[in-house]
Order: sequence, then structure tokens, then C-alpha cells
Amino acid sequence: MSVNTSFGRHAWALRCRFDRDTDPSDASASSAASTSSSARLRPGIAALIEAFRQHGHRHARLDPLGDALDESGADDAFNLLRFGLRPDDAVADDGTMVLGVAEAAALHRRLGALYCGSLTLDLSAVRDESRRAWWSARFESDDAPLSADAASALLRRLARVEGWERHLARRFPHGKRFSLEGNEALLPLLDTLLEAAVAQGVDQVLVGMPHRGRVNVLANLMGHPVDALIDYFEPAPAHPERQRDLVYHLGGTSRVQTAHGAVRLRLASNPSHLQSVYPVVVGMARAARSAAGDRPERCMAVVMHGDAAFAGQGVVMETLALGLKQGYEVGGVIHVVINNQLGFTEPNPMDATSARYCTDATRGVDAPVLRVHADDPEAVLRAARLAVDYRARFGTDVVIDLVGYRRLGHSEHDVPLLTSPALYRRMPAKAGVTALYAERLTADKRLLVEDVAAIVAEVDAFDPTRPLDSAAPLVDDATPTSEKRAPIGDLHDVLEALAQLPEGFEPHDLLRDQASRWRGMADDARRPADWCTAETLAWAQVLRAGVGVRISGLDVQRGTFLHRHAVWHHQGREVDTGSLSVAGEGEKRGDPRIGAPSTWTPLSRFASEGARLEVVNSLLAEEAVLGFEYGHSVQARDVMTVWEAQFGDFVNGAQVYLDQYLSSGEEKWGDTSALTVLLPHGYEGVGPEHSNGFLARLLQLCGADNLRVAMPSTSGQYAALLQRQALDPVRKPLIVMTPKAVLLAEPRSHTPIGVLAARGFEPVLDDDTVDDAQAGGVRRIVLSSGKVHYDLLSARQAMAGSLADPMAGATALVRVEQLYPFPREALAAVLQRYPLVEEIVWTQEETRNQGPWHFVRDELEALLPTGARLREVSRAVTAAGATASPVIHRWQQAELVRRAFLT
Repeated sequence: MSVNTSFGRHAWALRCRFDRDTDPSDASASSAASTSSSARLRPGIAALIEAFRQHGHRHARLDPLGDALDESGADDAFNLLRFGLRPDDAVADDGTMVLGVAEAAALHRRLGALYCGSLTLDLSAVRDESRRAWWSARFESDDAPLSADAASALLRRLARVEGWERHLARRFPHGKRFSLEGNEALLPLLDTLLEAAVAQGVDQVLVGMPHRGRVNVLANLMGHPVDALIDYFEPAPAHPERQRDLVYHLGGTSRVQTAHGAVRLRLASNPSHLQSVYPVVVGMARAARSAAGDRPERCMAVVMHGDAAFAGQGVVMETLALGLKQGYEVGGVIHVVINNQLGFTEPNPMDATSARYCTDATRGVDAPVLRVHADDPEAVLRAARLAVDYRARFGTDVVIDLVGYRRLGHSEHDVPLLTSPALYRRMPAKAGVTALYAERLTADKRLLVEDVAAIVAEVDAFDPTRPLDSAAPLVDDATPTSEKRAPIGDLHDVLEALAQLPEGFEPHDLLRDQASRWRGMADDARRPADWCTAETLAWAQVLRAGVGVRISGLDVQRGTFLHRHAVWHHQGREVDTGSLSVAGEGEKRGDPRIGAPSTWTPLSRFASEGARLEVVNSLLAEEAVLGFEYGHSVQARDVMTVWEAQFGDFVNGAQVYLDQYLSSGEEKWGDTSALTVLLPHGYEGVGPEHSNGFLARLLQLCGADNLRVAMPSTSGQYAALLQRQALDPVRKPLIVMTPKAVLLAEPRSHTPIGVLAARGFEPVLDDDTVDDAQAGGVRRIVLSSGKVHYDLLSARQAMAGSLADPMAGATALVRVEQLYPFPREALAAVLQRYPLVEEIVWTQEETRNQGPWHFVRDELEALLPTGARLREVSRAVTAAGATASPVIHRWQQAELVRRAFLT
């Protein structure tokens, strides 16, 4: 919870009074009765219990820097008189004890200790009564203090964590590390999460976190080599070539040993867009759970957040909502908020009197919140155990709000006194968590003073070379996709299988016709395959080769332009209402008396246990979904992961993942991804937000062989491109500018089945209307990508027939199907066929600033034949891009084509 840190106040957000119109004596007794179902509770007792359950978190002692609890506020909220009770009243008429006590005053003290202490429970978002009852039973159970041995181990752990920070501060006083000081209990919390999870059978944990404390986690949890970490802070590092990103962006994989066995721990790398890693980790977890087969519970996701970022960044809400959709669920995420009570450089402006917390974003997914005092490490461990148990029991999200503070500023270069003078004048006198816990252990005589003193001394005598016994870093041992080959050639059996419907299934008439066309194609290889058929055949071939397929995005099951139809819906009256929305997971059959399934995915015939198929409709959003699928692609090396935008230009809502992950993740972090991004693109007179695609922006991201960018002009090229991407052992992200309505309907773009089966992807398509004998007469070559080729083709035919352009018959139309890596050799080979060419014209339907011209210009100039000139044709530069007027669009397109053939 982020709060206003004006510490002169007594009532901050965790101890604010009830709203004026709330009377705790009116609280429902429904869940209170579960405390002792056989007890005959006195009137008012049930309401007292429920009041603490509902509102105790608002009075909890959670602030490591705050004043004493506002006793008058707590006394007023839970005063026994408000419930019609006296201190010596029995809690039950029959003498039964409740929570181990028999009198109202003792019960009041017991409830106050449970709900208003250093660990509290906020169930205000949880609407399910069975979950609320589970929490009441677990939270109100006895929790004994740690044994002397366990307490000693915890104290040593805290000393190591705090000692690491002090060691770096002494050695590198100006090194930016985003210190964990003020929230050192994060490391014991993570220890306990792992240990409790392993005890439940988890063997893999995927983790994401912000900057704060990351270096400490790498060193003290993951066992990252200390010398390698320290090298990042050295003025003259020993290995500067290794430093491809900042140290507090790094991730890694380790095998961590716990009391219950080992666990594989992966910390995802991430940039300074802190919450962007959240959907990435969840996507990784989805892939890991899918790979686990019938034991998905073996994988767990833990995501850490900064308080201000968690409350303020929209990707959080998108990702939370995404987790509610079938096809994106991961069995619940454990969220840990590293709550500094500060935003960037100033107190968070959330209103401290209205009980608004940074965790309120999770209310939409009914997540319970455990808020815990970061300087009470034993309470922190209990919170971790409860969170793991809840997630395992209900398979849904749970939040731990670790309320600490920030001993230093935003970073070690900050001057926090500038914006929080009252707070940071007091900071030097604040004891660290190790000293505070040591004082507690000696006070309750669990440890001797001399033993505790020796441990506390380790904070300042920290030895960074002392190895950890519990963790060992791992080289990423995931094997790359093996070089497989999909069976090609005769597609007869594939088409026949696609056209075969389940018994009793009644498809829509459009799809019935599709099945009929597939049967016809199976018997006649000369028939053209439209884009829908070509893509379906590509996926079928990929699945047959043993590679899984996951297609995600808005309405991908049928396609925005009716271009896919991966999932067919039964049109009869009697259907199984329990049908699956995730295609390929095995369509749910109806009752035998009903017969047909409610949905049918033709491609499911080619899926197998080793090659799973998922076609899942996402939220109406881009950012979280693209981040999710990127994470899935990094983790799932044996699956072709595909994300499709509704329109090509809609990807700009997820630009951070293009800039910081897809284009640079491999170079910065070594994270290889083969994610395929489909961006429907093409100028059609439907406005800037449905046409632009920002192809120039995407090409600006290309460099050092980091991406693949293509704009296929035929259905066969598209199918071959997908197969190449799925089966290529070299993993690179692929961005495809796919067709929209006009090109989808263009019959000349439909490849005959026989040709589709026989050819692979060609990065350059020569003019197949010009034979070798005619090539010597070609004087002009018009280069293009995408659907504008067909406008050029029509114009050349028209001009040749009318002799409007004497050079029309001497013009070759060549298509550059792959834009990056630019196909230099393939294009050079094509150009050599035309020895007398005088002019090369690059033609794009995009505006000059938003198309490929600025990217391809240098490449074309380097390939220009001797004596030939290079010319560019495009729409004029505009700020918005494509026009919204169909009339103007047609005029512009005609003018553009006319200019391409100018002499």
C-alpha cells in the first residue's frame, strides 16, 4: 500500500477509521459462525468477530516508520459497547470457547492481535464465501513462534541480505544498485515461498521483479557469481564486453535447494518499464504449465511489483484481466508488492483517509491481500506460507503487500531530503531489520545475547566471497527447436481430414462451402488456395512435423476479416453449452443424446500430445497480450507462438514490447524468441488507424540480424513463410504484414494447391510473365511489396493494351517479399536477368515517411546496375498517414500507379 508519508499523522491508510456511515455492529455474522459452528454465541459476538475480519486491516500496525497506533481510533472502531458487550461477558451461552478464549475482553484482545498486528488480512475484494471461510479458518489458527534454531537461521539470512547492501555501499558509494534497504525481509519471504511450493510438488518457479533489490536477489537467492555482479560497479570492469545491459535489469536461471528439495528458478530479465515484465512472466508460466502435461501444478509464477508502478501502470490491469480468460490462466499468481510508501521521489498522493491501497488493482480479480510489516520477519514468513497454500487450494491470485520503507532515495544518486525532509532527517536513526529482530529474540529469550551479537556483527563484516549452499546458477539448458521437416508434396490426405466434420455437426453455410472446396482441392491440385486455406495447411504441416502451435489475439478463432475460421460453431439448436473457448484442447463433446460438439476445430485432427494446438481469443487489448505471448515464446521452444493484431497499426499500443523485448531481448539478455507477430496491413481508404501499420517504425528496429520482417503477396508465400518460421532451428522473431480485405479477396494472390505444396518461401519473386528471352528487352524494373503489386500488374496490362506507355511492355514487376534481413543476394540474382535495365522504381502504397523506402534505399543503391537510375514512388508525406476517404484513396492509388510507369 502506498501512503502519504507525513508521519506526524496518526491515521494513515492502514489504520483509518470506518466510513461515517459504517457501523461494525451491523456486520454480517455468516462467516463468523464458522469459527465455532457448534457454539451458541452471545448476541454481538459474531458481529465483533466479523468486524475485525472486515476492517481489522485498516487498524493494523504495519508501518516500520510510523508513530504508535492510534489507540483511540482502534478502541472506537471495536469498542465492546458498540456491540452490546461487556468485558466479562461469556462469548457463548453454553460456555464454549472461541479462538481459545471464553470472555469478550479476551476475545477482543485475541482478534486485535490477529487482525491489527504486524500481519493483517484484507478480504474486501473476495466475494466467494468458501474462500472467505478458508481464510478465516487459516488466519485465526495458532501460529507458534520460530524455534531457536529456525530463528537463528532467519537472523543470519537477514544479516547476509543487509550486509550485502552495506558492502556495496562502502565499496561503491556512487554505484546505482536500487538498494533493498528497508525491505530486506523480501529475501526470507522468497525463501519461504519456494520452500512451501516445493513441499506441494512445484519444481519450477518463474519470477519477475522491478529494479529494487534485484542485485541482492541475484546474489543471495540465485547464487549468481558475486565477482560477475561486482564487475558491473567497477570503474574499470574486467569484462566490459559482457555488460550488454544494466545489472539491475538482468535475469537468470538457478537451481535452488530447499528443505523439501530443489526447484528450478528463473528470474526474467526486464527493462526499466517495470511492470512490463508481469505479462512476460505469466506467458512463461503458461508455456511451462503446458509443457508439464497432466501436472501443470508443478509450475508457479511469482511477480514482484513496486507500489507506485503497480497502482499506476495500465499493463497491470490488462494482465490481471487476461488471467481470467481461458487459454491464459496459470493457476494463480503470487504477487509481492515491495512497498516503499514512496513513488518516484515523493510521497504517493493516494488519500490516506479513504483506505485506498496500491493493491486495489487486484480487486477486479477478487484477490485477497496479506499486508505485513517488513520489520517483522516472522510475520513475513507466515504471510508467504499462507499465500502459497491459498494459491494451491483455489488456483487464483493472491497478494502480499510487504510494507517497508526506502532507506535511501529512489536510487543511490538521489537526494531524498529535497522532497521528503521530515522523513529522511529521521532515517539515520532508524535501526535495520537485523538489529530489530535480534533485539526481539533476546527479549523473549529464544537466543542468547552473545550469540545474537555475533550474528549482527556479520552485517558490517560481510564477506561477499562466501558462497551460498542453497543455489547454483544454471546455463539455460533448454534445447533449441530441432531441425524438423514438415511433409510436403501431396496434400490430399490433409485436405480430406480438414473437410471431415464430426457426426451431427452443422456448420454455418459459409463453412460448409469451405469444407466442400477443401474436398475439391484434394482431388485437383490446380485449384487455388485462398489465404485461409493456405494458412490452415501451413499449421497442419507444422503440427504434423511435431511442432505445437499457439495463436492468440483478438478474435483470432475466426479472424477479424473472416480470414481464418479456425473454430467452427455448431449451428443446430441442440448444442453442448459447456463447449470450450480454447480451440485445440479437445472440443468438448455433447451428451450422447445431443450428439454434436458445440465447436469444432478442423486443425485439432493434426494435434498430438507432443504438438499441442491452442487458438485463443484474447482481451480487447494489445500490450499485455503481446507481452504474454513474448514470454510464452521465450519459454516454449517447441511451440510456434503467434500473436495477431486486429489491425497492423494497433500494435503501437504494445510498442514497449517491440522496442525493449522482441527487437533487443536476445542481444541484451540472451533470451531467444521465435514469436510470430501478424499485423494486417494495406491501404484501403479506411482511415489512419486501420491502415498504416507503421512499417517504417518496425524496420527502424531492425539491426544485427535481430528480426525478420516480411510482406508476402500470395497465399502460398504466406504459408511457406509460416512453415519456415516454425521449423527453423535459428530462433528469431518474425513480423508479417498480412493482408486485409482487398488482398484477401484478390484471386491472383491465391496459389494453386500443387504450387503451394512444392515451393518454399522465396524472399524475392521475379516477374513470372517475363521469360529469359524477353528479359533482354526490359528497360524498367518496378519493385514493390504487398498488395500494390496487383494494382501495378493491372495497370501494366491496361497500358500495354492501349500503348499509353511504350515502355509498359518493357517493364518487369518484381516483388520484395522479405524486407529484413534484406535479401541482397536473391534480389541481385533477379536483377542480373535484366542486363539492359535503365531504371529501377521502388513503389510503395504507404506514405513516404511510413513505408519501407528510407530503409531499402541504401540497399537498392548498392545493387543498382551500372548506368541505371533509382526512383521512388509513394504517397506524399503526411502526419496521420492513410486517408479515411475511399474516394481520395482510389484517386491516390491510381496516381501512385501512374507515376510508377512514368518515363
